[in-house]
Amino acid sequence: MSPRCLIAVAALVLAVPLPAAAQFAGVRGTGQQTQPASRDQPVTFTADAVQYDRDKGIVTATGHVEAWQNDHVLQADRITFDRNTNVAAASGHVVLVEPDGQVLFSDYTELTQGMRDAVLRGMRALLAENGKLVANGARRTGGDINELSRGVYTTCDLCAKNPSAPPLWQIRARTMTEDLVNKRIEYHDAFLDMYGIPVMYFPYFSNADPSVKRASGFLVPSIGSASHIGAFATIPYYWVIDPQSDATFAPTLATSAGPNLDTQYRRRFNDGTLSVNASLGYDQSQPQAAIFAKGRFAYDENWRYGFDIDRASSETYMRDFHISGWQDILTSQIYAEGFGQGAYSKIDARAYQGLASSVDQAELPYVLPRYEYSFFGEPDALGGRFSLDVNSFNVLREIGTNTQRAGGSANWERPFRGQLGDLWNVTLHLDAASYVANDLNKQPNYSTVASDATARAQPTGAVMVRWPLLRTASMGSQLIEPIAQLVVGPNTGSSGANKYIPNEDSLDFEFTDANLFALNKFPGIDRLEGGVRANVGLHTNWTWNGTVFDGLIGQSYRLHKDDTFPVGSGLEDNTSDIVARASLSPTSWLDLTSRFRLDHENLNVHFAEGVASVGQDIFRVNGGYIYSNTDPYYLYTTPTPPPQFFTPRNEITLSAASHIGNWRFSAYGRRDLENSQMISAGVHATYEDECFIFDAHFDRRYTSIDGDHGARYLLFSLTFKTVGQFGFNAL
Repeated sequence: MSPRCLIAVAALVLAVPLPAAAQFAGVRGTGQQTQPASRDQPVTFTADAVQYDRDKGIVTATGHVEAWQNDHVLQADRITFDRNTNVAAASGHVVLVEPDGQVLFSDYTELTQGMRDAVLRGMRALLAENGKLVANGARRTGGDINELSRGVYTTCDLCAKNPSAPPLWQIRARTMTEDLVNKRIEYHDAFLDMYGIPVMYFPYFSNADPSVKRASGFLVPSIGSASHIGAFATIPYYWVIDPQSDATFAPTLATSAGPNLDTQYRRRFNDGTLSVNASLGYDQSQPQAAIFAKGRFAYDENWRYGFDIDRASSETYMRDFHISGWQDILTSQIYAEGFGQGAYSKIDARAYQGLASSVDQAELPYVLPRYEYSFFGEPDALGGRFSLDVNSFNVLREIGTNTQRAGGSANWERPFRGQLGDLWNVTLHLDAASYVANDLNKQPNYSTVASDATARAQPTGAVMVRWPLLRTASMGSQLIEPIAQLVVGPNTGSSGANKYIPNEDSLDFEFTDANLFALNKFPGIDRLEGGVRANVGLHTNWTWNGTVFDGLIGQSYRLHKDDTFPVGSGLEDNTSDIVARASLSPTSWLDLTSRFRLDHENLNVHFAEGVASVGQDIFRVNGGYIYSNTDPYYLYTTPTPPPQFFTPRNEITLSAASHIGNWRFSAYGRRDLENSQMISAGVHATYEDECFIFDAHFDRRYTSIDGDHGARYLLFSLTFKTVGQFGFNAL
């Protein structure tokens, strides 16, 4: 612009207050939203040329015209302003940029009433979340409402090779209303098009503006059919209570069951969050209910507390209405926990509810309360580290053992290196606990005494040596590492003391390579491994040209038999079963891992597990296999193991997944080989792009829950981003 034009612009800025530019806002510089411009604020603009007809009172700016007031911007090839009528007209590549990020394009625009009113021809708008709005014409009233004629809305990108082709989906309406204050878009006489083909008609429809993250209103209904409740329909309503909380109400009407109302409430506090999911209904000819509540709060930077409340009236109710959180056993708890330098402390109380018919509620425990503390120290003057675990609990059952315990474990460990590259580790360990137990002769202990009060302490010392022998050659690096561990402690396994000590933390036990070198192969301290024993193993690793093989094989030996271990565990004799693990990764698209336990006398397989993964993201197959000569689920159900305990577990699982472009596919199956019966199977397909999600699930359960003879679950859902989700369910 010439100096003469600059002087003219400056004069016009002072002489011609163009308040109309205030209505259309833009983001300049920081892009932060500003307050609405005052009508008395001067308007600044630049142009290649400016003409002023004093007789007619018309100002004409041409060539790259840009006018702005605060953060409101108007751009065009030509802008004229009639001082007599206060009408501003913009033409040629008109662009209006608003502070909230919305960008309006038009072929021709007239602005009046300080630009609070406007008429646009050939309007196009860019909204948040990739939203696009197009209309033949638009009228803005009071700066608050945009009324559009023959409008189209979508969030899909246009085809780069053929921009005139219809998008994947769009909503066409005879008239549309964009409420700029309440942030909603309303459609009248509207069609939903897929690839330009009308698939659904709406006399009226509305959705929140894409810039709105939370807005009250009805959500897309769900219609379907279920084997347990018949045909059903759900119409959810979402309520934004305040900036910190919201709720969703989802009533369901079904043909073969009573009405159901599912409610979700969520609230965020300065120090935590609260969520409650409550459900009321009428099913199986009686009233039903369920509640799942969760709270998480921070007291300060070191302490936090919370609770979980999970309760339901029946498993069939949760199954029939597919209520989220459905499990055979529900856990409720309240707790407080603290974190320090190398320390952790927690106190909690728990209650369990059994929903499956195979679970006796009277046998489930109440833990009122439980306390635990852990400490892991820094290296001391001798180069060792001290750690401490302290815990206590009170377990109550209506039918079964009641246990009060206070105890813990102290550990000191010192590693060092030998002259020949050998690695040593010395461990001093102490387990101690006191017990008061009633009904010891009931489940899960079935002791020969009814009650007892006792205490015990068991020290243990151990020395472990590892001698890694490494060779690097043309075939890569090979590692052979013999491992030996000597553990010394009191011989408690055959003393019969276990009949006085309840077992609460060592019921779940499996001997594998993972606990071969553990000082106590039980997961807790209610059962302790004693006596003098040696654990030996051989670890090997071979790495070459991206291929990695890693393996471990080992065995445990003891001077005396230990009847602490259950039958079938592989540790009942002086010589244990042989445990091993092998993993092979020859390429990035193949991973194989197997672990097993073999009888030490005849090498019969007592336990086997295998996992395989083959393929890349475009197509990958995962397989799993597990075999066990016993079923530990039945071990503590009767005084002596029932016949079901000796029924082997023999299962295989197979799954496949594929990712091709915007598509994802997966399928899975699980089969019981021992009984030649399928357990479950399913397929899943998903398509997702910038504007649309298609999701399809089909799952089949073959096992029976409370005599239902299995179940099917089918879901199709279509998600139109920023608009809503349409779905079909069949259970």
